[in-house]
Amino acid sequence: MTDFVLVRHGETPWHAENRYAGRTDVPLTERGRRQAAALGVWAGDQRLDAVLSSPLRRARLTAEPAAAALGLPVRVDERLCEVDFGRGEGLTRAEMRERFPRELAAFLADPVTHHLPGGEDPAAAAARARDCLARTAARFPGGRVLVVAHSTLVRLLLCDLLGIPLARYRTVFPALENGALTELRLHDGTAALLRLNAPAQVPSLLATTD
Repeated sequence: MTDFVLVRHGETPWHAENRYAGRTDVPLTERGRRQAAALGVWAGDQRLDAVLSSPLRRARLTAEPAAAALGLPVRVDERLCEVDFGRGEGLTRAEMRERFPRELAAFLADPVTHHLPGGEDPAAAAARARDCLARTAARFPGGRVLVVAHSTLVRLLLCDLLGIPLARYRTVFPALENGALTELRLHDGTAALLRLNAPAQVPSLLATTD
C-alpha cells in the first residue's frame, strides 16, 4: 500500500484568462509562490517519503518548498508533464472557437476520442502517469509520496485509476484548485480516493500583501 498526495502546481499568469497551459513553461505568479510556500509549511508537519514533480517550472517551483521542509530532493519525472494541447496551447476557449470551431466542438463533446488537434492522446498521458505511480509505489511500499503535477493530467489519472471513463474527466472532476491536496491510495492494483481538493493553506502566507 502506498499513498500519494497529488497537488496541482501554483497559479500562473495564464490562469486569469483561462489559457490552456500544456507544455509551455510558464512561471508562477506571486500568489502561486505563496501557494507553494503554504504547501511547504503543510509538508513540514507530514510524514512523506519522497517528493515527485513534473519537469515544468511551475510544478518544480511548487514542489521545492515542500522538499526543503522535508529535507528531501525533488525527483523530477517526465511522465508527470502536462498533456500537450497541440494547436490549443496558449489559447482561450474563445480563441479556439475562432481558429478551429469544429475541432473544439468535438473536443467538448468527447475530449479523449477527439482531443485537441495536434495534441497528445489523453489515454497515452494517463498511461504514462499511471506507470509513474505504479513504479513509485513499488519503490516506496507502505510509504506516502507527494506528487506535484498538472490539472488535466491528474484528472485523467484519477479517472484511469478509479475506473471512470477518461472522457468524463472534465465533468467528474471539473476543477482542481492550485495548491490543493488530492490523496489517493494504491493497494494490490486497486485505487481509493481519500480526499479531493483539500486546501493546504496558511492564511498569513496567502493573504494579499499590497
